[in-house]
Amino acid sequence: MRHVVVMTTTGSIGLIAVFLVDFLNLFYIAQLGREDLTAAIGYAGALLFFMISINVGVMIAATALCARAIGAGRPEEARRITTSSLTLSALVLVILSAAIMPLLGPLCGLMGATGATRDIAVDFLIIVTPSTPIMGLGMVASGLLRARGDARRAMYVTLAGAVASAVLDPILIFGLGLGVTGAAIATVAARFAMVTVGLYGIVIVHDMAERPNLDGIRSDWRPLAAIAVPAILTNVATPAANAWVTAEIAPFGDSALAAWAVLGRIIPLAYGGLFALAGAVGPIVAQNYGAGLFPRMRRTLTDCHLFTLVYCLVVWLALFIGAEPVIRAFALSGEGAVQVRAFATWIAPSYVFLGALFVANAAFNNLGFATLSTAFNWGRATLGTIPFTTAGAWLAGSVGVLAGQALGTVLFGTAAAVVAYRVVDRLEATAWKPEREGTGIA
Repeated sequence: MRHVVVMTTTGSIGLIAVFLVDFLNLFYIAQLGREDLTAAIGYAGALLFFMISINVGVMIAATALCARAIGAGRPEEARRITTSSLTLSALVLVILSAAIMPLLGPLCGLMGATGATRDIAVDFLIIVTPSTPIMGLGMVASGLLRARGDARRAMYVTLAGAVASAVLDPILIFGLGLGVTGAAIATVAARFAMVTVGLYGIVIVHDMAERPNLDGIRSDWRPLAAIAVPAILTNVATPAANAWVTAEIAPFGDSALAAWAVLGRIIPLAYGGLFALAGAVGPIVAQNYGAGLFPRMRRTLTDCHLFTLVYCLVVWLALFIGAEPVIRAFALSGEGAVQVRAFATWIAPSYVFLGALFVANAAFNNLGFATLSTAFNWGRATLGTIPFTTAGAWLAGSVGVLAGQALGTVLFGTAAAVVAYRVVDRLEATAWKPEREGTGIA
């Protein structure tokens, strides 16, 4: 539990700082008094979430392989994997950014954006999207630092981006009067701050990387892809589901969509600990797997679920208390106000099961069962979302959409948690002998 709490807490500080700035970013835009601007940031956020999810998939692969090599006592292999993962992530994300740029308008349109709202969202994305490779390098560097056990410096990576954005947002949005354009420029600057701190920790502090080597990249791309591809497929399921939810909410008007955009910033801020937990549990499980310590792997899963339960109860109370201040701060009314109250009152507890899904997926990705995480996430994004949200929209409007999504999360989160324990049991039953005896580095 100590390892889980330390790794999660340090990860949470950096992540919550980023999410807080993202929340303030939307808050600043809301103060301009135009609902179409708030809604536009919501549409843009859905697409950015998709690209971030791809980055996370690459980070998961790099972290898993590096942590496994460290746990098995193979530092030179860990150095080579570090270099290969950084190089390949940059290459993949450059191609992705170039491919998605011409499609920004149609993609926003598919989610229901029209008129000025669509144009504002596209303008924001045109500025931010080319910096996706920079953000990817920063995220991979943060994951590699966690694999090394340097949770503090991994936290500094995200914290650097948060500080840069916190300083620049009000200056550019209000001081220079740039509005949404200023928010986009601040986002790009924050990504450069992240990659600077991350690569400094990797290259200078820990000497974890070596000069890029074509032979090393050739030998590493297959094992990296074996984890990264299923992990990417797993992670893009969530933004795909959110895009569906956005499209379901859009017919209920700008007020409902503005509330969904606000919730889209509150949820990562409130549940940053769960996102950090998903990143923290992977290296712990992978290193103990490398050392052949299966009881500690099971104990890690159990402690993560206990952490999730306590964390979500505290967050639920905070959301319940803070619902009305949020409604007033963002000038939400009608359907939007009802949506926020419903989420804070009886939808928020479902995130206990989302945490269980996160933990299970992290275990699958780090134990060689990445296809299971893909199956569970896409199951939740399709069978656990589409029929429930469609029925919910028909029965209870935009609130019904959120309730339907929550119900699917409960079902798939429970199933994933059960299967994760069975995976560990299966690995122990067919256990291979580690190359060296270990105590499990976490």
